[in-house]
This record gives sequence, C-alpha cells and structure tokens, in this order.
Amino acid sequence: MSLYNETLLQQDATANGGRPYQQCTLSVMDTIADPNISFDKNGISNYYYEYLEAEKNYTLKGEAATQKIQEWVAVLKKAGAGKPYDCMLGVSGGVDSTYLALCAKRLGLRVLCVHFDNGWNSELAVQNIENIVSKCGFDLYTYVINWPEFKDIQLAYFKANVIDIEAVTDLAIFACLDKICAKNKLKYILDGRNVWTEETLPKAWIYKDSGNLRNIHQAFGTIPLKSYPLQSRSQRLVQQLKKSYTNAPLLNYMVYDKSQAKQDIIRELGWRDYGGKHYESVFTRFYQGYILPEKFKVDKRKAHLSNLIFAGQLTKAEALSELQKPIYPPAQLAEDKPFVLKKLGFTEAEFDTYLAAPAVPHIHYGSTKSLTEEYPLLEIFRPIKNLLTR
Repeated sequence: MSLYNETLLQQDATANGGRPYQQCTLSVMDTIADPNISFDKNGISNYYYEYLEAEKNYTLKGEAATQKIQEWVAVLKKAGAGKPYDCMLGVSGGVDSTYLALCAKRLGLRVLCVHFDNGWNSELAVQNIENIVSKCGFDLYTYVINWPEFKDIQLAYFKANVIDIEAVTDLAIFACLDKICAKNKLKYILDGRNVWTEETLPKAWIYKDSGNLRNIHQAFGTIPLKSYPLQSRSQRLVQQLKKSYTNAPLLNYMVYDKSQAKQDIIRELGWRDYGGKHYESVFTRFYQGYILPEKFKVDKRKAHLSNLIFAGQLTKAEALSELQKPIYPPAQLAEDKPFVLKKLGFTEAEFDTYLAAPAVPHIHYGSTKSLTEEYPLLEIFRPIKNLLTR
C-alpha cells in the first residue's frame, strides 16, 4: 500500500470534515491535520495563538530566565544534599532529553537518568543513551516493561482502531515515576517537555487515559495485566496530594534552539540523528511515519514544524520544503515494516485489513471513572461539598 496522497485529500472536502481545504497563513497546520482547526480573519490558525499564550505563561527569556535557572539549580542541589542524586531525568536518546542531560552536566547537577524500555528501542537509541550517561558521568536506571503484557495492550489498541497507540507507553511511564522517585528519595524530575518545540499538538491525536486503556484491553486483550504499571484515578489523586515529586521545566528557561542543540550534543556527546522527532523508537517511527498517515491521514510533521515556525526557528518556506520529503524513507520502511509486523504477529493481509478499517474515537471505549463512580459511598458527601462551594 502506498502512502496517502495529500494532494487528493486537499481536493476532497469530505476528507477535511466537510470543510474546504485551508492552511494557516503562518504555519503548515491545516484542515487535514485537524478538521476542527479555526482561523482568524487573516487566516492565522488557533495554534499560533495557543503557542503565544503558552510562551507567555510558561517561558522566560534574558536575565529573568538566567535567574530562574539559578534558583532551580539551588533548589535541586539543596534537595540532593547528602544523597546520591539531585534529580531524575527520563532519557530516550532523543534531542530534548539528550540536550537537557548536557545542560544538567554544565550546571553541575547530579542526575539519575531513567530509561523506559518497552521492547522497541533502536540500536541507535541504545548507543545514544550510553553516550549520555558515560560522557555526562551520570548513572542509568532502566525500567523494562513486561513485553508479553505490553504487546497484548498494543494489539488491543490495534483491534480497537483508535489513534493514540503511543498512550500504551506514555501511561506506563507516568505510572512509574512516583515509584522510582520514592525508591531513590528524589523530589524533582528534570522535564524535557517544552513550549519551544512541543506545544503544538491537536487534541484529536492524543488520548492518555488509564480508564480508556483498561476498557480497550478488557474488550480486546488476551492475557491478564499483572505487572504493567497503571494508575486508577484514586491512585493518581493520592499521588498528587502526596506531591512526591515536582517537575523542573528548565528547557522553558533556556535559549533552546533545536538546530543548535543538535550541533551541541553531536559535538559533546557523540549523538547521532534519527531523522525524525521521537524516531529513536522503531515502533514510534513506524507509527508516525506509516500508520498515522495511512490509516488516520495524520502527518505529525505538520505540528512539529509549525511549532518551530512559531518559535522563530524555522520559516514556513523551509517547513513546506521539509514536507515535500518522504514522510518515511522507502529504504527505512522496507526494513521496518516486516520487523514490526513479525514482532507484533501480523500477517501482511491482517495488517492491510487493519489499515482499511475505519478509525474509532477513543471515547467510544469510555474513560477513567470519577471517584464517586469508583466509590459510590462518596455520594453521601456530595451535599456537604455543594454547601461548601456555594
């Protein structure tokens, strides 16, 4: 099956939620990427204004940024006094986490690097992570997710025909953080997420909900989940109340230019490029480069490139030129596809049937129950709550 033809989609209004095709005048976000996108009178999309709001609320520049970083470093070093580590950092081998590790080294922080191995690491990712810890002088803890269970949940997501298959990894990571921090007596996590490169993302592409995962696995899974880490709503509430760890969003206070960051980590850490955002995982590469465009008509590059445009790190012309390149290099696809299908247990015919099946919204399978749904007896306290909140 050949990759989807975006030119035909632009001509087909029904592919864009019944709307005529339109692209943001500033970025490359359009009605294909998000049928619910909105535009102002000048054709500028809502994503630009959402970026500006996030930049205003969560980032700092200049002297204020420098001072904020210094304050964070003081907090982290004080929390780590008398302990082996000042903080934790999740590392995937990608640009953001690798650059943040380099910055942490420059700031003199003692970091415990944590990697979540879901069975899909590329050899290049493994090498990049080894370079991070060895050249920064950090320790590494690898959390290995039970492969049979993880595979069973991934296959359940395929059978459910929902879009956010990556939620299977992300939800496990979030559920583990509290335990890892508690075990190592850590109060802070260096957060690689940032406004400069990761703010722009249509809500229709993501659905990180533990109840949704449970329901999908209950409907389509074949083995019980005994070790896969997953939190209920009540467990997450307890974790939030305990405040066992706090995220330190240092990248939001740095001059984080992605192109320059790549040069720095290549030069100082021997980092090697994967050719795409989050492509350090073989499955993520196949999911973003093949499954999303073929089945869901989603090209995630549009969001990533638009974010860089909003941040002033890329021009629209450069982004459009990038989109003209194959979303999945043919030689890489020829190598990855048989590997992924074999690892998941798909035949070519079965996988083609999956691609042809209509997408199903996540909400079709429900979401996490509220506390009163999980514990009906809590309803007796509702009148008291209502009185207190009047």
